Amino acid sequence: MEEESQLPKWEGKTSAELKGPAAEEVWPLLADFCNIHKWFQSLETSYHVEGVPGQPGLVRYCGHRDHDDDEDDQTSDTIKFSAKEKLLMIDPVRRCLSYEILDNNWGLKSYVATMQVLDLDGNNDQSRRGCKIEWSFVCDPIEGWKFGDYVSLLDSCLLSMAKKMEHDAFPSTNS
Repeated sequence: MEEESQLPKWEGKTSAELKGPAAEEVWPLLADFCNIHKWFQSLETSYHVEGVPGQPGLVRYCGHRDHDDDEDDQTSDTIKFSAKEKLLMIDPVRRCLSYEILDNNWGLKSYVATMQVLDLDGNNDQSRRGCKIEWSFVCDPIEGWKFGDYVSLLDSCLLSMAKKMEHDAFPSTNS
């Protein structure tokens, strides 16, 4: 057996709350698998590569340009980090989806994640207190990363995504 396959898998979960919108309102934003860049702030682009939209087997491309060197240079066409991601499962009743990262250039191997939109405790049809998004993952350790640093990155990304959804998609709930 290869030494790498003997390392324990990383397994983690993060969540972020959205104030105001109900889970059934947020779910379509997340379920729009090929347009995740609208909400995931660090992504410059995401688009359909192959498969049927909304069905397992759908593959999307995600890319991020690195503007760290010159934040004013928004004209760069060079994608620094990229990945193809395959939708494994989508369940509109439970408001969850799972995907795996296929080809990527940032060191992820054997990565599977599940995202789910849940009502906050105490929500009912009349209650408009909000919802939360949970993002869980299982992957091989990432070379050059510490587990805690990777979870912190995902946490930061999900919090940013939730705030962007609250602000852009549900502006009337922000008051």
